[in-house]
Amino acid sequence: QVQLVESGGGLVQPGGSLRLACAASGFTFSSAVMTWFRQAPGEGLEWVSTINSGGDGTEYADAVKGRFTISRDNAKNLLYLWMNNLKPEDTAVYFCEKSSPGRVVKGQGTQVTVSS
Repeated sequence: QVQLVESGGGLVQPGGSLRLACAASGFTFSSAVMTWFRQAPGEGLEWVSTINSGGDGTEYADAVKGRFTISRDNAKNLLYLWMNNLKPEDTAVYFCEKSSPGRVVKGQGTQVTVSS
């Protein structure tokens, strides 16, 4: 059974940093393309970043480019999102997703709130 569990969210002041983690199980993590999405209050799901299976190919939404970094540890089945210079508009629930191959699965999400 595919399982994704996000952690690391919380309350941070503008300009601060957080590291999100996503623990994966139930599939061959090292073969999977993984993605971070977010959903702000009252908004739809927004794509944030994607990383290829080997970790050497990444893409970012314009809204986070230069501030966020996606990475993975295939030995530990962990996906990360390093978030720097956080802004109030980054406030959202952040989800990790097993994008491919096979069935797309998202985790339950972790709340990130950026506020002074």
